[in-house]
Amino acid sequence: MSAQSQQKDDHSGGASLEKFGVDVNLQPVIAGSEHKFDVASIDLVQRRLKQRHVQMIAIAGTLGTGLFLGSGKALSGAGPVGALIAYALVGTVAYSSLCSIGEMACHAPISGTFPHYAARWVDPAFGFAVGWNYYYTNLMSVPVEVTGAQLLITFWDNNPKHVAIYTTVITCLVILINIFGVRWFGEAEFGFALIKRECPCRLLFFSYQQAPVTMITGLILLGLVIDLGGAPNHQRLGFQYWKNPGVLAGAGLEPNHIGLDRFLGILSVLVQAGFSFQGMELVAVAASETENPRRNIAKAVRRVFYRICIFYILGIFVTGLIVPYNDPELLQSTGNAAESPYVIAMTRAGIKVLPSIINAGVLTSAFSASNSFLFCSSRILYGLSLRGQAPRIFARCTASGLPIVAIGFTSVFGFLSLMNVSSGSETVFNWLVSLTTIGGFFTWGSINLTYLFFRRGLSAQGIDRKERLHYWNPLQPGLAMWGLTWCIIFILINGFEVFWSFNAAGFLTAYINIPIFAGLYLFWKITRRTKVWKPEEMDFVTGIPTPEETESPEIPPTTFWEKVAAVLF
Repeated sequence: MSAQSQQKDDHSGGASLEKFGVDVNLQPVIAGSEHKFDVASIDLVQRRLKQRHVQMIAIAGTLGTGLFLGSGKALSGAGPVGALIAYALVGTVAYSSLCSIGEMACHAPISGTFPHYAARWVDPAFGFAVGWNYYYTNLMSVPVEVTGAQLLITFWDNNPKHVAIYTTVITCLVILINIFGVRWFGEAEFGFALIKRECPCRLLFFSYQQAPVTMITGLILLGLVIDLGGAPNHQRLGFQYWKNPGVLAGAGLEPNHIGLDRFLGILSVLVQAGFSFQGMELVAVAASETENPRRNIAKAVRRVFYRICIFYILGIFVTGLIVPYNDPELLQSTGNAAESPYVIAMTRAGIKVLPSIINAGVLTSAFSASNSFLFCSSRILYGLSLRGQAPRIFARCTASGLPIVAIGFTSVFGFLSLMNVSSGSETVFNWLVSLTTIGGFFTWGSINLTYLFFRRGLSAQGIDRKERLHYWNPLQPGLAMWGLTWCIIFILINGFEVFWSFNAAGFLTAYINIPIFAGLYLFWKITRRTKVWKPEEMDFVTGIPTPEETESPEIPPTTFWEKVAAVLF
């Protein structure tokens, strides 16, 4: 029996809730505390995700259509250098947020993660707002990625009568993977099912998650080959597109002021870049279901910096070398691989087979991202329920530790992707989707703000983070301040284009998240009369498992392939 399970079994008494034939203790958590910091007696998820799963979740869940297809929109919107600047800037903000949550998750690898951290170390009302904002953001990301996957299928079959069928099949597959349980989710997210012995059925999901990472690496290498003249047409491109049409594209809002217009072009790409990066914090959401969470999350956070540089920054750099930002095909919106700058470059270079392969790879990435977002949103809802900030029924689990009610409720919203079948519903769907990206900036900003409170509390109570934490970043708290500042800027400027041609719908879509977040905060603040925690009042102990309870001795690799895997994953 695991240490976590033993800890839960040690609690006794109180009411019980029968769940699928299993009696679950529902005694009041931490007597005398209405904040429910200690939920070990009712938190039944189990640690089944392994190190390799955590490593891939940290990066692969974000490799959806936002990166593969969105890079073309970024290139046309800001030019090669403008897109590079935008992605590099947003990348630093994403990295700062991941470092901040990494330190907190290594201290408290428990269900609820950063919404609970916000409630625990900032203000319970703030945690309520953060949790429901993040739940909605990920909830709507599921049908977004399902829709993206369906659109990718139109590369081969553009019959409109088949749209509903493909959408339903993709949604059901995503739901089934999550219902099968966290271990299947981990294997699907990694793609190493062929070497597993526990369940032959996992062969069905072999390598689907590995494909996006492999594909983006292959695309970068292929882009360099095309740029250097190694394609069938042997045309060396070099940096010619940086000279003509140029390195920066304008937004078209200030044609009489070229410099200002190019600056606005960079601003217009920031939100697109943010959508591409969002999801890296998934690694912390899985903390309560990860084996050796402190050690494995620390490894994932340390290595993600290099992956951001390789997959995102280098990918955008190569994109700007092989396609001019004013290419007419780049401006088309097909929703499939035809609008990818890599496919455009291949077609021009005389490569005929790879476009279909790329479309298949992007399809797997969209499917993977929808799978990750469903996993994440269901766990956030489960964490909110554990601590009394969502209906109690969502805390129900199966005997194997699967939060089945939270998954089932969240899964229903995946079928919102069927709204795209009707042109009238599609408008509403697109409006709902637009809110998710800005919600992601609220998430990053909240993580960094919570970290600043967390660090202040540690200092006030004389706790040395370098001694107590498995992971700490020497650039903190500067990273958190940097990330928080830019998140505030991103939220304020994301809808700047509406002020050049004002319309009410565009303004609401861009800024309605601000009053929604404030409303959630004030609702819980007023109804529960919460307060902002003072540094000396912050609780860094209750309900948090010790390293002895979660960490097992690390077994060093012995064979050659084990050593290779240890370096990569």
